[in-house]
Amino acid sequence: MSSKTTRWEALTTHFSSLEDPRIERRREHDLLDIIGLTIVAVICGADDWVGIETFGKARIDFLRQFLNLANGIPSHDTLGRLYKALCPKSLEKCFSSWIQAICDLADGEVVAIDGKCLRGSHDRQDGKAAIYMVNAWASQNGLCLGQAKVNEKSNEITAIPELLDLLDLSGCIVTIDAMGTQKHIAQKIVDKKADYLLSLKQNHGELYDEVQATFKHLLDTRFTQRDDTWDKGHGRIESRVCYAVDLLADDFDWILSEDLNQWPELSSITLVQSVRYLRDGRIEKQERYFLSSLKLSECSAADINQAIRAHWAVENQLHWTLDVAFREDHSRVRKGNADQNFAIIRRIALGLIKKDSKSKVGVQNRRMKAAWDQKYLMRVLQSKF
Repeated sequence: MSSKTTRWEALTTHFSSLEDPRIERRREHDLLDIIGLTIVAVICGADDWVGIETFGKARIDFLRQFLNLANGIPSHDTLGRLYKALCPKSLEKCFSSWIQAICDLADGEVVAIDGKCLRGSHDRQDGKAAIYMVNAWASQNGLCLGQAKVNEKSNEITAIPELLDLLDLSGCIVTIDAMGTQKHIAQKIVDKKADYLLSLKQNHGELYDEVQATFKHLLDTRFTQRDDTWDKGHGRIESRVCYAVDLLADDFDWILSEDLNQWPELSSITLVQSVRYLRDGRIEKQERYFLSSLKLSECSAADINQAIRAHWAVENQLHWTLDVAFREDHSRVRKGNADQNFAIIRRIALGLIKKDSKSKVGVQNRRMKAAWDQKYLMRVLQSKF
């Protein structure tokens, strides 16, 4: 795509293949017009169908600069019916394709995969439980790359491979918490030409015990690299020591079990020991273990330590932002596929807002600024990449 292409033009291109679920004779409003209206309205603070309709009618002249809107602004009922019926997997595919077109993933970029519950999506009357979404967060770019819904009768283990299928992860480091520490998920990441860094907890039984025993035996040996860091803030001082063991080192295979050997491209194991000194005098200690395909001949314990810390950006910069700036947990959009589809729209809006690097205020204030200042809103939509 040309470097002169704007983010909005790229969005229109990548969403043009979206299948319209409506009967043709009832298509009074163009599908891309409805998608475009929704995205712009959500950027400017709308959080439901009535808000989107109200925004559209108030700003119809502005919107017609880049939307057709031949039959005016659709009603909130029309919006609700469309998003209820729209296939979320098709919308997710378009979103992922667009965001990766405007997002330049560098080699070694950490892509954190983590789940989030949309608490307001439950519908007691219809017996519908709140939906759970798995998101992929590019830590360096500060963008959500894609999402997948967790099936009601399943868990993240089934949704993570579906999400990985949507993404181009070549050269990236994929981090996942203990739920995703599965051999088939590790293989999927390796097949994507990426490296994995997977959290290992006690529920992994013998594997956890073996890795723990390995560190007790090999700490501070020639097989181990070490990185020490200190942090201060939020009323505490934290010491972090990261030990990484090179499983590919000469004469090391004598300690590897059959189970460890079954992990695809497993090259290193990591222990992070953290000690928190709290303001009230309490001291908290924690040990965490990780499996990784990262080779210590190509990276260091410091690189792994940094990647582990980068994983938590998905909580602070995505999940927290969606709850505070977009009030996602309070959203009562929940009929049919509407909750899942609206979650995608929020992430598109967040991606456009986050890509505006000139504004120094937070996301919530950027949404208000976009609603008040048409020049700023146009910059958010029409900036080139």
